[in-house]
Amino acid sequence: MDHAALLALFDRDLREGARPDGPGDARVERVGAVVRQTAGAPGWSGVLWSALDEDTADAAIAEQVGHYTGLGLEFEWKLYGHDRPATLGRRLRAAGFTPGPQETLMLGEISALDLDAEPPRGVRVEPVTDAHGVGLVADVHEQAFGRDSSWLRAELLARLAADPGTVVAVVAMAGAEPVAAARLELVPGTPFAGLWGGGTVQGWRGRGIYRALVAHRAHTAVARGHTYLRVDASSQSRPVLERLGFAALTSTTPYVRTP
Repeated sequence: MDHAALLALFDRDLREGARPDGPGDARVERVGAVVRQTAGAPGWSGVLWSALDEDTADAAIAEQVGHYTGLGLEFEWKLYGHDRPATLGRRLRAAGFTPGPQETLMLGEISALDLDAEPPRGVRVEPVTDAHGVGLVADVHEQAFGRDSSWLRAELLARLAADPGTVVAVVAMAGAEPVAAARLELVPGTPFAGLWGGGTVQGWRGRGIYRALVAHRAHTAVARGHTYLRVDASSQSRPVLERLGFAALTSTTPYVRTP
């Protein structure tokens, strides 16, 4: 892969040319040199892309703060390592944003990935199509990440009901026990699909389930006509993804501001 060209394609299709990622009232708009999404709960609101410099950054930040604060919404400024100006992170912190853990944007051309992976014996991968399956995914999320998953329940139910062509969720079952879960987010009209929420409960890690879920979703993405997979990878998942053939292109850090 030509990493620079692929990163430019990613910026063009998924950031500057973003479209709403959920049903209902979510909207994407370009305001000056900023592209943002605004959505009511449980949707995601935040800044997706910007083209700022030292002279324009502070005013653009203040404008976004005013927009979301006026709506009473928490929002995220999704900052990538190649975004400009180089001082943007510092300026966001000065404006009241709190940075989350830094992750790595990884991209992989699906045809070049090592996808020869099956779940371990006794574990099966099942598609999620109804409220029961969504509940299993949310339960795994809470156990794997130690965070409340009420937003995930609401969002997945809404997406599966209103826009099922843009999301695929799966759960790995050991008998009647959900042991891992993940979702694939498809972006129609682009070559990209995204891997999100891959988590395995304690006691089932290190058995190849995460790798099997990556392979399962990759095959689904190809069947839906997509060429590339993107992942915001944690430090734990990055080594696994690198062994599968994903390339690390830049960092990504969520800066969150609560009214």
